[in-house]
Amino acid sequence: MLNLDCYTIREIAHQPKMWMDTYDIVLSQKKELEKFLEQNSINKDSEIILTGAGSSAYIADTAVCEYMKAGYVQAKAVATTDIVSAPEYFLSHTPKLFISFGRSGNSPESVAAYEVANKFCKGSNHLIITCNPDGELAKIAVPGKDFVIVLPDGTNDRSLAMTSSFTSMLVTSLLCKNVASLEGERAKLQAAADFADYIVNSEVADKIKKLADKKIKRAVFLGSGPLKGIACESHLKLQELTDGGIVCAFDSFMGLRHGPKAVINEETLVVYLLSENPYTRQYELDLIEQVDHDNHPAAQVVISVTPSGVKDILDFEINAPKPELLKDNEYVCAPFVMVGQLAGYFFSLDHGLSPDNPSIRGAISRVVSGVKIYKY
Repeated sequence: MLNLDCYTIREIAHQPKMWMDTYDIVLSQKKELEKFLEQNSINKDSEIILTGAGSSAYIADTAVCEYMKAGYVQAKAVATTDIVSAPEYFLSHTPKLFISFGRSGNSPESVAAYEVANKFCKGSNHLIITCNPDGELAKIAVPGKDFVIVLPDGTNDRSLAMTSSFTSMLVTSLLCKNVASLEGERAKLQAAADFADYIVNSEVADKIKKLADKKIKRAVFLGSGPLKGIACESHLKLQELTDGGIVCAFDSFMGLRHGPKAVINEETLVVYLLSENPYTRQYELDLIEQVDHDNHPAAQVVISVTPSGVKDILDFEINAPKPELLKDNEYVCAPFVMVGQLAGYFFSLDHGLSPDNPSIRGAISRVVSGVKIYKY
């Protein structure tokens, strides 16, 4: 049983409930959201930019894969940090829908990206997904032209690290994509929430905790498709919660061979986030075998809805108790990130840090500071 003695672990643990509370909020706004999309002629042919900074950018990287798979042919992910600093390389001048993610909505880039987007892409609309009703991003929205979804207060993490906010905003973006069939999405989301609940309230959490005994100095997270974005967020969680004490990397399974594999040594934890697509999984299993043979990592962990079939070489594998409920379930990417979150929490404690405020030198903070915004 987890000791819920700080914000970080409480916010990790309550994610399943937050997703279902989030579902209820989106469902309550279904008619208004559909009206917003219809009045602004937003459909699968529209240009859509999913955007945010830091963890919020990784939400965009994850969700955009599901948007493209669903037929949103002009959807792409662009970080607000890129939009603000060099818009001409990432934006065309045509109107778009910007789907913006912001835990606090007070990041300097959040408001600046909104303003730059409106100047560069005149006539654009904004779907703003945030955890803070009092944030600047929520306040700046123009009724009719923009649409704001404010998530439950519990998603507005008090800890430095984004955990509940990350997964809840990700879930919201997928619910918005599926707004036409929203009533039917509850059961799918509940199945993902049940998998998440299993991860935090079973022996899985204890196994993740015991990884700290291996005195790991590096970690690499690997994923394909939307799980690459999850791998990216996972690497950030472990790195920031250990104040850089564990240096982390991420990549796709196929991309790892092209140079990044050199970082894996006998002091490295490798976490494999496996796809359920049989075609994709072939490449992933080949890579696991090669990494084990060539690099001899300190620890190897697989998270997969169904058993991977990998024998002997893993420290442990995490599988869903009821995989049949997660078949073709896009929400399953949310529980996958909880492995990185829990690893970050336990390794933070092992490094003698406070998970809520792990940055001893103040190098990072809950809301980014020190950014000077220039007029575009």
